[in-house]
Amino acid sequence: MSGHGTPIPMTSYRAGPLSGTAGVPGDKSISHRALILGALSVGETVITGLLEGDDVLDTAKAMRVFGAEVTRDADSTWRVNGVGVGGFAEPDQVIDCGNSGTGVRLIMGAMATSPITATFTGDASLNKRPMARVTDPLSLFGARAVGRAGGRLPMTVVGAADPVPVRYTVPVPSAQVKSSVLLAGLNAPGQTVVIEREATRDHTERMLSGFGAEIVTEETEEGRVITLTGQPELRPQTIVVPRDPSSAAFPVCAAIITPGSDVLVPNIGLNPTRAGLFTTLREMGADLAYENAREEGGEPVADLRARFSPDLSGVEVPPERAASMIDEYPVLSVVAAFATGRTVMRGVKELRVKESDRIAAMAAGLRAGGVAVEDGPDWWIVEGRGHGNVPGGQTCASHLDHRIAMSFMVMGMATQSPVSVDDASPIATSFPVFEPLMAALGADIRRG
Repeated sequence: MSGHGTPIPMTSYRAGPLSGTAGVPGDKSISHRALILGALSVGETVITGLLEGDDVLDTAKAMRVFGAEVTRDADSTWRVNGVGVGGFAEPDQVIDCGNSGTGVRLIMGAMATSPITATFTGDASLNKRPMARVTDPLSLFGARAVGRAGGRLPMTVVGAADPVPVRYTVPVPSAQVKSSVLLAGLNAPGQTVVIEREATRDHTERMLSGFGAEIVTEETEEGRVITLTGQPELRPQTIVVPRDPSSAAFPVCAAIITPGSDVLVPNIGLNPTRAGLFTTLREMGADLAYENAREEGGEPVADLRARFSPDLSGVEVPPERAASMIDEYPVLSVVAAFATGRTVMRGVKELRVKESDRIAAMAAGLRAGGVAVEDGPDWWIVEGRGHGNVPGGQTCASHLDHRIAMSFMVMGMATQSPVSVDDASPIATSFPVFEPLMAALGADIRRG
């Protein structure tokens, strides 16, 4: 499946019990960062478990264009021979980041403090997304950016010839913005400081430390203060990518709403800045257990066991939890439809500027399937109908958004009538094995 090709309509039918082991792909966030930091190191970084979805493959292509040697062995081991901090070559072609907001924003940061120029583009969805949230702070280093109206792609970034370190308070809770600034700070002299009022996923900080950067995080009255000392020589690493909690969300949630289900999802990264969905599901009464908890590569990991949970209750999700589960709200809203009572989600304005306006897309699809939804600029409420009472029967627009498409496929597994999406091709950007994996568990998902 590809988010760049012919639309792939898809329909999900009510399923029997889901059972078995769901080997979901590697973590997308960590995969992007491993490739970029490997390219900024001197020597060979070896990566196993890399997510081989379109988004990450586009980042691998970009690192090659910037001069790094990126290869894949027959056993799916990836090797990155880097060029060092400040060693990026000027690209001789436009960098196409496909559907990936993470990829383009992190790469912009990584090149913004080198004296090179690069032009970025993406698919129809990515080219609608705002880039000023990263180009504004990158300009403080001395970089310049010229793009379409509204700060949108295609966009050319002219890197700073003589970068200066910055002190920047992130205006919205965004790991992409924070990470872009930190990556830019690598090639600036002195100390770059990023302040975030609300904690976001910290994969960049953990991985920078692992690669040998001098980076310190402090909790203060003004928020989380991250101080990076610039111009280090990053050391290549051997990285085992944990499996993606955002991808695990789909088989986990499917099992919770599908009668008789018992599904094991092994080796899931449970970084506390990413695990908000699982905490919320347990608060709703989901039968979700962590087994074999351990640490791998500096990240907490466990196996998740999800069983059918017929007595779910609506909850109010704390707004401060939003950053730790921002990508999981679409599928949470599906689970909320099968709960009793209201599920209230606030502080989620970032959902309006993801691959699609995810609040609008999910609200429209849920309403078409017989579920009452209220929504505002940064909040939405789903009125649960209880297990067995969700009509379904609708065709939903995916808006070139992989998580919208997969969420409605999960919904159709437990509705009275099948649920369809107009285009499931974007699923390949993050979860290329979604169809066969869900079919092996017992789901009935059909193309056309």
